[in-house]
Amino acid sequence: MVNTTEPKKTIKIENVVASADLGRVINLNAVAIGLGLENIEYEPEQFPGLVYRTSSPKVVLLLFGSGKIVITGGKNPEDTEAAVEKIVTELDGLGML
Repeated sequence: MVNTTEPKKTIKIENVVASADLGRVINLNAVAIGLGLENIEYEPEQFPGLVYRTSSPKVVLLLFGSGKIVITGGKNPEDTEAAVEKIVTELDGLGML
């Protein structure tokens, strides 16, 4: 007898990747100092972007000197939006935007 029942398909979003643009050039050295080194990885001789890890939401932002940002690790689009709002607020508070 042949099983004609289709297998149950379950789709689960594990990782949302998005991009954003601050619309201006940013000084990544100043960002690294301003945001503090505990959540930052910045080694421009190895990778041109600054890696910023946030705990809430738990995502990783890659900031580039061009002002472009890649956001990864969110579980939903809202995580991504919250992370962008957070970095914009922090950079604005430091006078970098």
